[in-house]
Amino acid sequence: MGASSPASGSGRLFTFGLVASWYSSNIGVLLLNKYLLSNYGFRYPIFLTMCHMTACSLFSYASVAWLKLVPLQTVRSRIQFLKIAALSLVFCFSVVSGNVSLKYLPVSFNQAVGATTPFFTALFAYFMTVKRESWITYFTLVPVVTGVIIASGGEPSFHLFGFLMCIGATAARALKSVLQGILLSSEGEKLNSMNLLLYMAPMAVFFLLPATIFMEENVLGVTLALAKEDKKIIWYLLFNSSLAYFVNLTNFLVTKHTSALTLQVLGNAKGAVAVVISILIFRNPVSVTGMFGYTLTVIGVILYSESKKRNK
Repeated sequence: MGASSPASGSGRLFTFGLVASWYSSNIGVLLLNKYLLSNYGFRYPIFLTMCHMTACSLFSYASVAWLKLVPLQTVRSRIQFLKIAALSLVFCFSVVSGNVSLKYLPVSFNQAVGATTPFFTALFAYFMTVKRESWITYFTLVPVVTGVIIASGGEPSFHLFGFLMCIGATAARALKSVLQGILLSSEGEKLNSMNLLLYMAPMAVFFLLPATIFMEENVLGVTLALAKEDKKIIWYLLFNSSLAYFVNLTNFLVTKHTSALTLQVLGNAKGAVAVVISILIFRNPVSVTGMFGYTLTVIGVILYSESKKRNK
């Protein structure tokens, strides 16, 4: 057997670096959101989300229009623009709800609920499209839901409002993926994830600005007052918002440079890594019942992915 070429070795190293960056940015933004909204006491999830979307708008423009990381895809019609606006609205609800849930729930439980995304995706796809899965694929969703029910019963830090917000965020994330498949299905309207973010992020800022003004009174004044006492809050917000963009960038690059199967495996493992790291950092209490429920959900997600792959 011949030795592997330097090119293949450097290719593997590049892919490993991408995956490490994807994990770091994903888990980093999740943990920093939790720290800011829960531990630090920054109680403004809508404003935080708006900071994320502002950074995504600026970085997306720089990446696509200036650096030309991907070719610019233009919006070709008013109808396509309205479809992207609808996706952006659902996207906003998903991110805001997820951030609100982090005020009340530990990251470990947040991730357990988030792992039920395939259940909601299958549900929305069943009612909104003519596409049907095999009965065995639907059956694999039973442990996904059962696991979260068990985890909820065994969660020492369970909070009903936080739980409902987390369910809302998970359902909205699934709805966005199904809607995207329906609304941007024609060849002329399909956008890659980087171009979609380029258009969705500024729309999200437009939607979130009035929401934060009316629902989070004097947030800018409070943030500036906080900054006078502790300048770190500005750096936290800037770093956190930049990370939010790099989550999208690294997700796009990992999708481009790995197979769909690798992405599924890495995605399932990422949630488990985030749970372990968050428990080590925040020291939130966990129960055997809660961890069993989460494990059951992850097993269900893996079986669901495997079943879908086999039935393609």
